[in-house]
Amino acid sequence: MQRISHPRIPLSTYRLQMNRTCTFRDVTARVAYLHALGITDLYCSPYFASVPGSMHGYDVVDPTILNPEIGTEEDYRALVAELHQREMGQLLDVVPNHMSIALQINRWWQDVLENGPSSTYASFFDIDWVPLKAELLDKVLLPILGDHYGVVLENQQLQLGYEEGHFILRYADHHLPIGPKSAAMILSYRLDPLKQKIGADHADLLELESIITALRHLPSRHERSPETIAERYREKEITRRRLKVLTGQSEAIKTFIEDNVRRFNGITGDPRSFDLLDELLNAQAYRLANWRVASEEINYRRFFDINELAAIRMEHPAVFAETHTLLLRLVKEGAVTGLRIDHVDGLYDPADYLIKLQEWARKELTPDNPVAQPLYVVVEKILAVNEELPSNWPVYGTTGYEFVNWTNALFVDRTAERAFDAMYGRVIGRIEPFEELTYRCKQLIMQASLSSDLNVLGHQLNVLSERDRRSRDFTLNSLIHAIEEIIACFPVYRTYMTGGTDGILERDRTFVWQAVAKAKRRNPAVSGLVFDFVRDLLLGASNLTELHREECLRFVKKFQQTTSPVTAKGIEDTAFYRFHRFVSLNEVGADPQQFGITPNLVHQQFKGRQARWSAALSATSTHDTKRSEDVRARLNVLSEVPKRWNDHVVRWRKANRRFKSEVQGETAPGQNEEYLLYQTLLGAWPLERMDEDAYAQFVERIQRYMIKAVKEAKQLTSWVSPDSEYEEALGTFVGKILDRSESNAFLEDFLPFQEEIAQFGLYNSLSQVLLKIAAPGVPDFYQGTELWDFSLVDPDNRRPVDYEKRARWLAELKTASESTARRTLMGELVEHRLDGRIKMFVTAEGLRYRKEHAQLFQRGDYVPLEGIGVQREHIFAFARIFEGEALVAAVPRLVTSIVPAAMTPPLGEKIWADTHIVMPAWKDGTIFRNRFTGEELSTASREGKQVIPAGGLFNIFPVALLEKQF
Repeated sequence: MQRISHPRIPLSTYRLQMNRTCTFRDVTARVAYLHALGITDLYCSPYFASVPGSMHGYDVVDPTILNPEIGTEEDYRALVAELHQREMGQLLDVVPNHMSIALQINRWWQDVLENGPSSTYASFFDIDWVPLKAELLDKVLLPILGDHYGVVLENQQLQLGYEEGHFILRYADHHLPIGPKSAAMILSYRLDPLKQKIGADHADLLELESIITALRHLPSRHERSPETIAERYREKEITRRRLKVLTGQSEAIKTFIEDNVRRFNGITGDPRSFDLLDELLNAQAYRLANWRVASEEINYRRFFDINELAAIRMEHPAVFAETHTLLLRLVKEGAVTGLRIDHVDGLYDPADYLIKLQEWARKELTPDNPVAQPLYVVVEKILAVNEELPSNWPVYGTTGYEFVNWTNALFVDRTAERAFDAMYGRVIGRIEPFEELTYRCKQLIMQASLSSDLNVLGHQLNVLSERDRRSRDFTLNSLIHAIEEIIACFPVYRTYMTGGTDGILERDRTFVWQAVAKAKRRNPAVSGLVFDFVRDLLLGASNLTELHREECLRFVKKFQQTTSPVTAKGIEDTAFYRFHRFVSLNEVGADPQQFGITPNLVHQQFKGRQARWSAALSATSTHDTKRSEDVRARLNVLSEVPKRWNDHVVRWRKANRRFKSEVQGETAPGQNEEYLLYQTLLGAWPLERMDEDAYAQFVERIQRYMIKAVKEAKQLTSWVSPDSEYEEALGTFVGKILDRSESNAFLEDFLPFQEEIAQFGLYNSLSQVLLKIAAPGVPDFYQGTELWDFSLVDPDNRRPVDYEKRARWLAELKTASESTARRTLMGELVEHRLDGRIKMFVTAEGLRYRKEHAQLFQRGDYVPLEGIGVQREHIFAFARIFEGEALVAAVPRLVTSIVPAAMTPPLGEKIWADTHIVMPAWKDGTIFRNRFTGEELSTASREGKQVIPAGGLFNIFPVALLEKQF
């Protein structure tokens, strides 16, 4: 076992999406390549047992074993050994918030369905056993049916079966347990004819009657004492074994049971024949229902609104221990060296969970020399503008969505905002402010997808209001309305209050006040006292007695667990698919209202990051981003040419008008969707020329993306209520405007413009790569993005990656770097920039330098560098300084206005005129060496400062990484 120092802070990470097409063996074969690329830590998607066929691993069904589709224990150990041989770590994506219950193959969930609240695992899942609907008392609503229950039942789609001592119910691919006590209903049916047939004193009949008696005397599933639960489990297993033996040795009993099963399954066309099965199913610990009723009546908490992902109660010590057995063993063995916590906002108490991890790590990893945070942990947390991570979370930072958006916005021309507003307004007729749009979308999610959560909150609040004479007159409807409005106005994903007033973070207090104030302004006709009542409960400042504090805390925790999915579904998965002013800004954690960002503000963010979160991940593409880094980088160029963009869109709309259809009185696609399509085509169009097969695949990708986009928007079609006619019309439109089999006015105008924009987009892409490597944080690379990658949202970004080509090209680059003059190599990379090797070179060279100077990047000061001269606004530069070492990263930005249209990269000296960068040097003639080009540049005095001309930085290569020489 490799000796691991704790904490192990990665120098760089590389994310791999593991599944049946990317196994432990496959990854083992890639480790040598990733090591050569400069990666220090493999970053794996979840690889514990998931739903068969899962391509992402977030639908875990058993966290105690490895996913057999990904590989065996031996395969896994071989991967770990390969990593250790190269002194590489492993960051693992952990899913603590939910488990998959799809197909009912989760053994814990199966046990709950069989035994109800008396199940050993009943407390593992967040189930309301006493819900508002009385018929669901001590039952789980199971919304898996494709039609109404009665229709499904009488169509014989629900089939009872018998298997080796127990009964099951089959529906499509689902296998549901029949509770042991209710099995007596089947075994006792038509018992008299059996007696007449084989005799009342027959030993087999006596054994069957004894089994029936034992089943009837089993403790009820409503019992909750440990003693009766233990008795139920013990006795039901004994009776099952007895029944299995009996049916194995008695053909008469076996035939009797099979005949009863047939009778219970009913006869098509005879509704009364299904009464037996109906009665049996009503006796189960679950209630089968149409999947559409889930939003209103479901009584288990889900991951967002996904019925197949049930939330687990990680706040319970037993749940933490059971679900983390394998994970913590892998950490203790050194196989896993860091954790990425998925959807931390879904947890009941995120701080408590994170503290438990670090407490375990101190005890098990550093017992002799306790470290405050011995385990490297980062959290998937989306921070709103000006929001900080809670100060009591023992983590090393986030997974980097804020870095994605700072870096992306740096390459957006802020001066074009008005032009884009005007253009978007002309295209769609009017622009709804994004804040108003998100408010409406969040309300839609609460009403359409999460109304059951809202109703539960409302009834909890109603009970609390009855506790005080000053609030007892608030009606249930007014309380539910107040909750809905406050959540719709909530400025962040969630707060983290744990009870009382002392433990409330000031940031959370501010967010609650802001939400309530906005809700009151939006509802002038509603008494503000109702909103104030909710606010006071959330802030622990109500007049409730200590006797009712626990009830209040349950409401607060449930409220906090509700705001997060409402915000995520309302903004990321709805509003972002409706607001298309400039889709490069529609990214996870971003605010599309912020059209670009000033370099000074980016410097402030990077400087603050170094001070507080220097080990947070710095991402540019992830498995969750709406568009890859290279798509966004290219689209950002449009902000520099708003008039030309507008002129082209006007021509395209005119040329393609004839391909539109009318669907139920509406034009398909609509203006908004058409505008999204043009941005999508511009961003995703491949750099290489496409043959017929490749082109057909690209068209299909765009069709699939557009249909997904309009489904997510939930206006013209949706996942819940699809409009196949509209979707077909949209797909047809995409196919026709991209038809290149004959003269196509759209393509003739589109392609030259796209090619020009794509060329400038490459500058932005390379700049992003260098910033990610050199800025504070741990650079994170998503699979395949070391070459150009123009992927869209998942599943498009999970397409196979050609690692053989990448490994071959990296080896060739290494050989060329060692044997070819750097200037010649730079020329070749720039000339053949479309193949992507230039991006790989920047990545590998930058990561190699990080490895050689780890302390400089992990502990070095971040120093913003200013430019002087005419083009100073077109350069972004900073230095990292540590104990005499210094490096400078410099990249161009917003270059279309300073580059002649006919000019190809790189940016020559004439472009930069008299522009210089002020360097971290203290005397004339300080030498800096460009790690990419090998050139040495000397500082000179100008205006009392030590500078280097910008033309010298970018003369032969698009970006610069300079190291101070001694």
